[in-house]
Amino acid sequence: MRKGGILMHISSLPSEYGIGKLGKYAYGFVDFLAGSGIKLWQVLPLSPTSYRDSPYQSFSTFAGNPYFIDFDMLAREGLLDKSDYHNIEWCENERIVDYGRIYNHCFNILKIAYKNFKNKTQAGYQKFLLNNKEWLDDYALFMALKFENDGRAWYKWDTGLAMREESAIEKVTLNLSEEIDFFKFIQYKFYEQWGRLKRYANKKGVEIVGDIPIYVAYDSVEIWVNPELFLLDNEKNPIDVAGCPPDAFAKLGQLWGNPLYDWEYHKRDNYSWWTRRMEFATKMYDIVRIDHFRGFDSFYAIPYGNKTAEHGEWRKGPGIEIFKAIEKKLGKMNIIAEDLGFITPEVRQLVKETGFPSMKVLQFAFDGDAENEYLPHNYKTSNCVVYTGTHDNDTLKGWVKSSSKDTKRYCIEYMDLKGKWEIAWGIIRLAWSSSSEIAIVQMQDILNEGSKSRMNTPSTLENNWTYRIKQKDLTRGLVSKLQELNRIYGR
Repeated sequence: MRKGGILMHISSLPSEYGIGKLGKYAYGFVDFLAGSGIKLWQVLPLSPTSYRDSPYQSFSTFAGNPYFIDFDMLAREGLLDKSDYHNIEWCENERIVDYGRIYNHCFNILKIAYKNFKNKTQAGYQKFLLNNKEWLDDYALFMALKFENDGRAWYKWDTGLAMREESAIEKVTLNLSEEIDFFKFIQYKFYEQWGRLKRYANKKGVEIVGDIPIYVAYDSVEIWVNPELFLLDNEKNPIDVAGCPPDAFAKLGQLWGNPLYDWEYHKRDNYSWWTRRMEFATKMYDIVRIDHFRGFDSFYAIPYGNKTAEHGEWRKGPGIEIFKAIEKKLGKMNIIAEDLGFITPEVRQLVKETGFPSMKVLQFAFDGDAENEYLPHNYKTSNCVVYTGTHDNDTLKGWVKSSSKDTKRYCIEYMDLKGKWEIAWGIIRLAWSSSSEIAIVQMQDILNEGSKSRMNTPSTLENNWTYRIKQKDLTRGLVSKLQELNRIYGR
């Protein structure tokens, strides 16, 4: 079945509280998608964000982002009063997320809800604690300790805590019991609200496409609790870290800094941690996009301490073996393989063996060469997902403005357009008209917004992940335009 989708993170939704939430505007966006005939809503990772607020650098693989918990829903449950949160200045600009303000206020509001919650019947809560004990206990302790240590990374805590000495852990677990329960409550409310939203979307005929990073952050509960999963020394320092080598987009390469997996250990353990991760993700989402999929074939290793990614080496990943092990336990999964970047014949073969749809990004298509694999006439199978651009790309409008004359000329010729101002919408139509089973467009491109609205600029630290829309952007005219697009191209 041919489907069209829109890529927009929860953080980008409208709300009165500085960031998108899982409340009325999220349900309104589902209604907008369903009314437009859009069948897929793709979001970025929903995990709690760490330094610089990237969804791809999280404190936890399994936890949900507290910022997305809807205060109004908590108020209807009697856990908050509107006066607790309504008179706070959450942002200066409704189109930009101010993470500093949200961090300073959000947890204080949730603590009020937690105190009121303790007086309520907690049958559902106790069931949640039991069903998620495997990851929740460690995460709640980790976050309680992080707050106790003024937000510092775990490797800057006292040695006994950083190295998880038994006596030190027993002591803080007892002393911080109230704070630990608070962070468990946060996760309960996040997953309760997310579950309701997902069920509503599915009922409306909208599936959720989730996104999981291949790597985890160094300052994360996974590294702290399970160092054996990663290439670390005896003091839990990374031996090598992840990134990408220099290319046309980044002359010094990209130094992500994530610890690398000890794939030999995972193999001996029959990939049980990855199996749990994928099982969790497939329950959270209808379709799961795995970021940097090529890392399963081979990965770029940079010595820890290097300031750039210039001096690294490629190493062999687990290959098809990991997916055979996971599929044996979980069965077939709806996965999208993000196979972008430096792609070798071996990576292509791995994607082919898994049977997962690969990605085609139209912003990469118009270099003037008719053999370019991202041009729709070169798609050898419909088992692929075509994007106008991803969260790492400029908006279409911004891309057109910054592209060379030759690129613009080829776009115009390829799509038989009259001028450069038609290119952005022409590319959306091109995605929808392609043979690809799934076509996805960023919300910014549907709204024809410029570079200031891009979600992320790789290898930069400022002004990322802050994009937001307003409710007034979701017009009846836009609904009609998308309905027509879906009708014409059978999506």
